[in-house]
Amino acid sequence: MPELHPSPQNTFPVDHQWQALFELVDLVADRQREDFGQISSALKADGSLVTACDQWSDSTLAAGLARIYPSDGLLSEEGSTVVPAEDFYWVVDPLDGTTNFSVGLPIWAISMARFAGGQPVAAILDVPPLRQRFVAIKGKGVWRDGVSLASPGGPRHGCSCASLCTRSIKVLGSLKQPFPAKTRMLGVASLNLLGVGLGTMLAALEATPKVWDIAAVWLMLQELQCPLRSMAAPPFPLTKGSAEADASYPTLAACNQEQLERFMPWANQLV
Repeated sequence: MPELHPSPQNTFPVDHQWQALFELVDLVADRQREDFGQISSALKADGSLVTACDQWSDSTLAAGLARIYPSDGLLSEEGSTVVPAEDFYWVVDPLDGTTNFSVGLPIWAISMARFAGGQPVAAILDVPPLRQRFVAIKGKGVWRDGVSLASPGGPRHGCSCASLCTRSIKVLGSLKQPFPAKTRMLGVASLNLLGVGLGTMLAALEATPKVWDIAAVWLMLQELQCPLRSMAAPPFPLTKGSAEADASYPTLAACNQEQLERFMPWANQLV
């Protein structure tokens, strides 16, 4: 990835590779918006849903990345789920939130991150129904629609909510004290976690996210200085050749260290 520096106006510095990446994501996002509400889903072996649009998006992103970064490997939810042998590779979820997408709920995302040394170093998280795009570069920050975000995620707006995934609901009644926030559930792991960095959530609990769910947003939260805690094996660095289809990474993210400690008792219940 070329060395990039924010401009004095804090706008994202687009070079020819980033421009090609953005055009690729535009192509996929346009198709997803066209297919939304018009396509049925099927059940995969692991019990999750998949649509023809997931598969088209995956193959289109794979072909585009191979053209833009011909030496990079690829791990994706709908393709190979083994960590590539290449030094640089992409981890892609072509449509995070397939259930929402397939039943007509306009909340889903395209998630992709470039890895080096087993760690995410650049990321794109595109939200087609909102026409919003988040981009991160390791050590440089996070941009929303080309404008940099302030660390740690901007003003909190007096938020008092925490986001949960379906499988983390069980923690609500696990302790003899009330859960310390209102709850929200988007049904999209990457966006559940991103809300912490944007100041719309105090914390987020994800019980069984896969590496492609968290690869892009993990870097974004790190760049926004939001503490993250893996409740089992740390997700990163990834090990070359490791099979990721059955690996899950229970995660707690919070807007600051105080909130991380506040939600830790419930996060411990995830495992």
